[in-house]
Amino acid sequence: MSDIAAVQERYARFARVEAPHRSPLYARWAAGVAGDPRSAGILARIPPEHRQPPLVFAVTRMLGSGLVAYPAWAAWLDAHADAVVAECRARGVQTNEPLRCAAMLPALAAIPGPLAVIEVGASAGLCLYPDRYSYRYRSDDGVVAIDPVDGPSRVVLAAQWRGPAPRLRMPDIIWRAGIDLQPRDAREAADRAWLTGLVWPGEDGRAARVEAALDVAAADPPLLVAGDAATALPELAARAPRGATLVVTTPGVLAHVPRARRERIAATARGLGRWVTLDAPGLHAAVAGAWAPQAAAGEWPNGAFALAIDGRVMAAVDPLGAIVRPIGADWEWHPGSAPSRQ
Repeated sequence: MSDIAAVQERYARFARVEAPHRSPLYARWAAGVAGDPRSAGILARIPPEHRQPPLVFAVTRMLGSGLVAYPAWAAWLDAHADAVVAECRARGVQTNEPLRCAAMLPALAAIPGPLAVIEVGASAGLCLYPDRYSYRYRSDDGVVAIDPVDGPSRVVLAAQWRGPAPRLRMPDIIWRAGIDLQPRDAREAADRAWLTGLVWPGEDGRAARVEAALDVAAADPPLLVAGDAATALPELAARAPRGATLVVTTPGVLAHVPRARRERIAATARGLGRWVTLDAPGLHAAVAGAWAPQAAAGEWPNGAFALAIDGRVMAAVDPLGAIVRPIGADWEWHPGSAPSRQ
């Protein structure tokens, strides 16, 4: 298959499967590329690992395409092809979605603290602050509210809990750090603009949520290091305070890592402490084996990610954290205070 045909196929799938329910504009842009050899030819100049539709579309918006109809976008792309290709080569998808903390909180609540948390693919570190956000879980029994110890947060993460009301607590996090190939600084205007620009048009409220979470990170910046997680994890883990349980998290990042390095990251994380992942279950052997029985029994929702601790699947979750569906009845919650009800 030629590079142009590969681009057209990739964008056709994005238009058909991934974008329609999140961003009608991105669906139209992707469908346009799928049927336009000239635009596809421009994007074929970008290395495959840097030509994902969300990345390309965010770059074009950052460079000034505007939220326009496809013909105008294609004309703009044609006039700015070299700049788009160069910028895409230099960037990667860095979707810092704090709502993923609503999906990870059950796992973090199950691990006795205090915790030292390292996030792989941290970007600006917005998923390093689960203890600084407020949560509202809508369950079969009503709404469960969980707030930081010092009171409600400006960042309120709302999610559906499929089943009886959860009994959760805030994790006791005393140290936080992250690894990324290109760490972003929540205090820098350019980095903030890039991260909010990665929000898809049509995702109401998400940009405001990211902005509010950026304020949380800017007020108390985490330790962020640049590097490949497969090699950087042990050195960073050595900097964690003694007496804390080390937890390595991989929220929605491993799909962007080649398989051999994925398995190495997972093995390294498990060797250093506890490993909490929020990723497609088939990506790594440790989770795929635990996930297989639920998939075979038809219990796995289509397109759901797996929330897992040390390879043990605890829940099926929406990739961005909006839905949590517990799997089985043997969740081992660490004892904590009962959540409030609204």
